[in-house]
Amino acid sequence: MRTWGRTTDEYGNKTWVEVATDANGYNDAVYITDLCQCLLLNLAEDPFFADYGIPAQRSVMTQIFPDYYTYYTQSKFTQYFVLLIVKKLPSPTPTYSIRAVTHSGAIIETNIPI
Repeated sequence: MRTWGRTTDEYGNKTWVEVATDANGYNDAVYITDLCQCLLLNLAEDPFFADYGIPAQRSVMTQIFPDYYTYYTQSKFTQYFVLLIVKKLPSPTPTYSIRAVTHSGAIIETNIPI
């Protein structure tokens, strides 16, 4: 299994990176990358999975967090982790904190600015 995720280096350059199943057969990195990409999608932007994503443009305009859509996206990915928590951070720009416990016991924590 594999997916692609976009990263940004310290100079602001964006590149696409392939994320695949690890040597032990775990897909945790693939699913966490997909979750991050889904949180960056606008609602109905993906032609195959129109129910994924959040209404980010409307959220930026109104400065209201899209909690329902965020938790809906979280519920789609919860089955792939031992524990998955997505919560909003108290910041001036919409930002979400993701904390996941993988099947191998590793803890992944990251912040996603929307």
